Amino acid sequence: MTNAQMIVELRKETGASFSYCKEAVEKFPGEYNKAKEYLVELLRNTNSSRGEKEMKNGIIEVYTHGSVKGIACMVEVVCETDFVAKNEEFHKFAHDLALQIVASNPIYVDVNSIPEEELIKLKAQWEAEVANSGKPAQIVEKIIQGKLDKYLSEVSLVDQVFFKNDSIKIRDLLKEINAKLGENIKISRFIRWQI
Repeated sequence: MTNAQMIVELRKETGASFSYCKEAVEKFPGEYNKAKEYLVELLRNTNSSRGEKEMKNGIIEVYTHGSVKGIACMVEVVCETDFVAKNEEFHKFAHDLALQIVASNPIYVDVNSIPEEELIKLKAQWEAEVANSGKPAQIVEKIIQGKLDKYLSEVSLVDQVFFKNDSIKIRDLLKEINAKLGENIKISRFIRWQI
C-alpha cells in the first residue's frame, strides 16, 4: 500500500483530518497498523487538550421502535464542527444512543444531570439501611458506593452497559467516538416517550 493509499484508508477508517493522517503516515511510512495506532493516540491527545470548545453543531436523532409503535425517543448529540456533524460514524453513534434509550429507559444523561437533592436523599436512605449492620465503616462505604453504582447503571445513560456490547458502557463508547473523530462530542439531552 502506498503512502497516499494509507492516508485515504486512515481517513476512511478514522474520520480524522487529512493533516493528521498525513502526519501518521510520515511517521510510519508503509506500516499501516502502526500509523493507525499513532493516529488514534494523536487524536486522543489532541481531543483532551482542546478543553471546552464551543459546540454549535450536532444532530438530533429520532427513533421510533418498529415492532411496538408506542415507544420513541429523540437524542441531541453536539460537536464542534459541521465536518463531524456530517460524519457517518457520528450519525451511527447518535442512532445507537437512540436505540439504547428506547431499550434501557434511562432518566438522566449522566450523574451531573441528577438533582443533588435526589442523590443526598438516596445516600441517606442507603446509610440508614446499613447503619445497624455492625459492619466496619470502610465496608459500609463500599456498600453505599455499590448501591450508587447500581443506581447509576439504571438511570444514567452514560453509566449503562451498551446493549450491543456488554463489555463496555456508553461512557466508553463516547470516549471512543471522541478519539476517533478527534473532537469533543457530548450527549446534551434526550427524551423518551412510551404509550
